[in-house]
Amino acid sequence: MSDPLAVIAELPGVPEAVTEAREAVDRLYRHRVLRRRSPEVSAESALRGARASAALEGVDAPLGPLRAGEVTDPLVQGALRVSAELGRLSKTWRTAPRQVLARLHTLAAAGLVEEARLGRPRVADAPGVPPNDPLGLGPAPSAEETAARMDALVVLITGETKASAVVLAAVVHAEIAVLRPFGVADGLVARAAERLTLTEFGLDPKSLATVEVGHAESSYGENLQAYLTGGRDGVGQWLRHCALAVTLGVREATAVCEALQRG
Repeated sequence: MSDPLAVIAELPGVPEAVTEAREAVDRLYRHRVLRRRSPEVSAESALRGARASAALEGVDAPLGPLRAGEVTDPLVQGALRVSAELGRLSKTWRTAPRQVLARLHTLAAAGLVEEARLGRPRVADAPGVPPNDPLGLGPAPSAEETAARMDALVVLITGETKASAVVLAAVVHAEIAVLRPFGVADGLVARAAERLTLTEFGLDPKSLATVEVGHAESSYGENLQAYLTGGRDGVGQWLRHCALAVTLGVREATAVCEALQRG
């Protein structure tokens, strides 16, 4: 099939959810605060997104201490490093996604694994259920299956599709999250890859929507498990969830705009 994403983009409820997400982003971009202060909104969105991404991995750091640089947990620090690097990686994402993913993992997993494993996909099967599995995903697929599916994912990212950025970003996110190609901090990498896709494929070019907060507010683990089960229903549920996460992320970014406007 030349464009598999075009097929799943038409699953029940997905076109409507994607349209709602796109319209929410369009409304956000018309906010008058963004005429002069969009870099501030992007920076705050990145910080809040990093916090939410770490929380989804089981480490919830308060925003105040995080903003003050007082949180030293290595996973939170990894989320912050990843968030800070996204702007520099964006131009490479569509042409060299493997290189970008390796860099994201190097940033995300520093302090969590030995240096020799940073940025390197696992070559062995994961040993059963991981000790830290906050999302209840269970054992990762075999190294062989993971490598094959990552190859297919690279083709999707570097190829052409008529599906929206929301759909592509959702599949990129889910595949990395469930495959766990690196074995540690894959969730941080998956959500960063989703942000890059939303940015570079035109939905949110200034990276304003705090989509990670949207995930945290809408049964993230349950919906990711639905994708993991496969089938039209599970995939459709995940795509609708990701569209909703964008919409909720826009709400978070709008709150940032309103706070800046109030001074």
